[in-house]
Amino acid sequence: MLGFLKQNEEGANVADLCREHVFSNSQFYQWRSKFGGIDASLMNRMKELEEENKRLNKMYAEENL
Repeated sequence: MLGFLKQNEEGANVADLCREHVFSNSQFYQWRSKFGGIDASLMNRMKELEEENKRLNKMYAEENL
């Protein structure tokens, strides 16, 4: 995903990228709005935080039962 965004920043056409990698234009623009300007280390950190958030939400739900 970050590779697609980087290719677009380097001048690749969105329609060509979408056709080549089999995803829709709207999906590309959703990714760009969410992940535009993020490098790989920030992406990894965001994934770690999402996993931690899921784990904490599960713990909270189990505690309230």
